[in-house]
Amino acid sequence: MISDYLIERRAPVWDALRQLEATERKTLFVVDAEQRMVGTLTDGDVRRWILKGGELAAPVGEVCNPEPTVAREPYDLEALRSTMIELNISSIPVLDADQRVKEVLHWDRLFSEQPTEERKRPISLPVVIMAGGYGTRMSPFTTVLPKPLVPISGRTVGEHIIEAFRQHCVQTFYLSVNHKARVIESYFEDLEPPYEVRFIHEDKPLGTAGSLSALAGEVEGDLIVTNCDVIVRTDLADVVDHHVAHDNDITIVASLRNFKIPYGVCEIENGGTLKSIREKPEYNFLVNTGLYVVKGSALDRIPAGSQFHFTDLIEAVRQGGGRVGVSPISHKAWHDTGEWQEYRAAVAELSADRRRSAR
Repeated sequence: MISDYLIERRAPVWDALRQLEATERKTLFVVDAEQRMVGTLTDGDVRRWILKGGELAAPVGEVCNPEPTVAREPYDLEALRSTMIELNISSIPVLDADQRVKEVLHWDRLFSEQPTEERKRPISLPVVIMAGGYGTRMSPFTTVLPKPLVPISGRTVGEHIIEAFRQHCVQTFYLSVNHKARVIESYFEDLEPPYEVRFIHEDKPLGTAGSLSALAGEVEGDLIVTNCDVIVRTDLADVVDHHVAHDNDITIVASLRNFKIPYGVCEIENGGTLKSIREKPEYNFLVNTGLYVVKGSALDRIPAGSQFHFTDLIEAVRQGGGRVGVSPISHKAWHDTGEWQEYRAAVAELSADRRRSAR
């Protein structure tokens, strides 16, 4: 329905995020009280707003693009195809004489042989999966299985992570292993995957970044590093573009999290005098997902053979004058499968996706 893609310009940005996730499209069309279109809002617009420090309670009319690409009847489909390719846009609204949206033309309608979900831009970077941990949060699973081999919807977590990058044509994967290393190696040897898997062996636990010192001087340019229990489902090419455009030494992929307090919150002063009461406040945070884009030169800051966490690397880069940036993604784009509640949510969502694709 067209209404699924419309949002009133006074609605808060947070509502737009929820609606973008519900429609599984990248664009909403912002309308006034009379349903006349005033702009478009994409997930990229929201990301840029967040990075500028914009409030999620702000109206979408302040965030949207007021000069979008539109079509009017009668339209030329071939011309619209060319426009979508040239401008790299996935949807075009068709407006009537009163500026109301009559129809929405999506990429997968205009290019029926190329569904939107298959249009993944290539990423020419290697990916390092940090798979050496014990996975104590997922006991008793991890008493038997190493973290990257925990099953979700017919595949292991590690395969789901790799598949997200394979959609962007990534060919080279490093797995940093320690706990149950031989089990992990045997699994991928038996799998005989159509991509390259190399192993980095930790003789002792080296923390969440220590083993990366083995790649210092070996990897040219940038690389992607991810924990082995996080599944990120977003346009990863956009993340890499953000990293390059801002000339970051490290880019942290952060998921937006919204927390509602179901009570009135008391603010006090002067040793107990009530200052104010905030009724059922909402708080928004950007949470580190455990996925990073890293300049190869940053690996020189990691001491060889020593325990070193990614937070240590981030601080070393900052202390050395380097730039650490953040690329925000929506809360539905990230699953932390190393925690039981999130693991169950990932199982439910990925199983539903598998059923839909089988139809």
